[in-house]
Amino acid sequence: MAEKMKTLGTEVAQALQETSEFQGLQDAFEAMKADEATYTLFKQFQQIQMDLQQKQMAGQQLTDDEMKHAREVADQVAKIDVIKTLMDKERDVNNLLSDLNKMITQPIEDIYQG
Repeated sequence: MAEKMKTLGTEVAQALQETSEFQGLQDAFEAMKADEATYTLFKQFQQIQMDLQQKQMAGQQLTDDEMKHAREVADQVAKIDVIKTLMDKERDVNNLLSDLNKMITQPIEDIYQG
């Protein structure tokens, strides 16, 4: 059974890559990455998000300086059109994955509602 699920997972991953949502995300990422300064800022933004999330998960309090810095970088990122487009495309893929998750888990929900 585990092998069947692995095969199914591979097929779903391949199907995902063929969707317009995935292609849009990939194109948006490449467009953003083409501008070195924007890509550097984007990577910095991602690192800040990861660092803050890890701190929160560890139960550590975020400092005012950390929050201020995160807001400043987020404000810079939000002003760049190629990053806004990337975030829109990420949202499209996340919506697609959410719909897929609903379909996959529907049989489980049916059991409990049954």
